[in-house]
Amino acid sequence: MSLTQVQQWVLSVLAFTVIEHFAAGLAVAAVFSDDKDAQVGLNVLAAITGIVAVAAFRALRGKRILSAWLLLGPIPGVIGAYFTFR
Repeated sequence: MSLTQVQQWVLSVLAFTVIEHFAAGLAVAAVFSDDKDAQVGLNVLAAITGIVAVAAFRALRGKRILSAWLLLGPIPGVIGAYFTFR
């Protein structure tokens, strides 16, 4: 593996991790919010942010952005919605 490939891996994993932490924070904020509109909005934003994280990972790796991996993106929003509305 060349140095460029290692740098790509490190950058893409770091970007994915940072963006997913932001998405998880949005989902946690939805759980602790008292307003139903804010709960729905924060969970939707968490799902969209998760999709952006997967797309950024794939783009930084030089792969096609549109793929089945994008289906994993909404997971933070779905988990947040489960804990918010159970």
